[in-house]
Amino acid sequence: MISIENKSNCCGCSACFSVCPKNCITMTADEEGFLYPAIDKSICVNCGMCEKVCPIINKIPEKTFHQEGYVVQHKDEKILKESTSGGAFTAIADYVIKQGGVVFGAAFDDNFNVVHTYVEKTEELAKFRNSKYVQSDMGNSFRLAKDFLQSGRLVCFSGTPCQIEGLKCFLQKGYDNLITVDVVCRAVPSPLIWEKYKSFKSKNDKIISAEFRSKSPFGYEYSQMQLTTDKMKYRSGVESDPYLRAFFSDLSDRPSCYECAFKKRYRESDITIWDCFESYKYDTALNNNKGVTKILIHSEKGNALFHNICNDFEYKKIDADYLVEGMKEMIESVKANKKRDAFFTDAKIMNDEDFFRKYFPDSMKVKIERWFRRILNKIGIYRQIKRVIKAIKNR
Repeated sequence: MISIENKSNCCGCSACFSVCPKNCITMTADEEGFLYPAIDKSICVNCGMCEKVCPIINKIPEKTFHQEGYVVQHKDEKILKESTSGGAFTAIADYVIKQGGVVFGAAFDDNFNVVHTYVEKTEELAKFRNSKYVQSDMGNSFRLAKDFLQSGRLVCFSGTPCQIEGLKCFLQKGYDNLITVDVVCRAVPSPLIWEKYKSFKSKNDKIISAEFRSKSPFGYEYSQMQLTTDKMKYRSGVESDPYLRAFFSDLSDRPSCYECAFKKRYRESDITIWDCFESYKYDTALNNNKGVTKILIHSEKGNALFHNICNDFEYKKIDADYLVEGMKEMIESVKANKKRDAFFTDAKIMNDEDFFRKYFPDSMKVKIERWFRRILNKIGIYRQIKRVIKAIKNR
């Protein structure tokens, strides 16, 4: 049976839970809020299936192959505004649904927990738009996807690279009617920290909507956290918002993210998508601060799909080597913050407000940075200054 002795060796994909013929595995949250397999040994028959489908135990060697690269921006202004970047996934998903298929992805449930679910109607695709900076609960999504595949339905499954490889290991064979889309992932933050943040910011009012990367009002290149309740609307940038600060300082990540087994250029998905902040490098016509997506295609299936949806975009084909140049998040794991252990210890014992104010005070430095960002954005030079700073850091 599978045994998690080192938490860095479990990405929480749920393949082991999904494959167990005796249903003796449950995905259980640990003290940091991350899900790990727990085995009821009284009914386990030691069949070994859980180990057979683990994507970390059975790591797939990276092999080079031909890739196609594109930068895209959806032509539909509403879709573009609601999307994290350029609306690429909505176009992919819309095509699959119009072919009678189903689409799996990360969405909010009624309590704004992040879960994997599926939709079969175009009007439901909005729930997959905008990034979810929380590790999603996979639930029964692998089993449901397999049922749809075996019934002959076209299935599009999206997720992080570990979730995609977990699905493929679980399926144990290829399916012509499966399209996989992975998102370049920095790391996956803890659902526990997200729960504390919701309580801290909502003050237990009813949450109406949550956006980790709202483009309103400053646009794509200065997106903000936005939380709306029945009594207020909160909005704050990456320099100020405590949840985003935790994420980008690598305090709240899953242990496996610090030694990610899935960081690579040549992936097992059909299509990889991620942000394109430097659209000026590829096509000045797309450099409009509305959002652009990079697309890297790994398979003939992915290539065929792109050519079926390309009319939904303004797009430009880009050499794959040039497209991935400088993309450390694609191939390198993040480094664990030295304060991480103390951060999670305090998360368990401190009240929400004291906890976030301890680690992310609204200091004078933060206030000055926030003021400068907004002033630069207001006078129209924020994007240019950001570009210069990025160039200096990359030297």
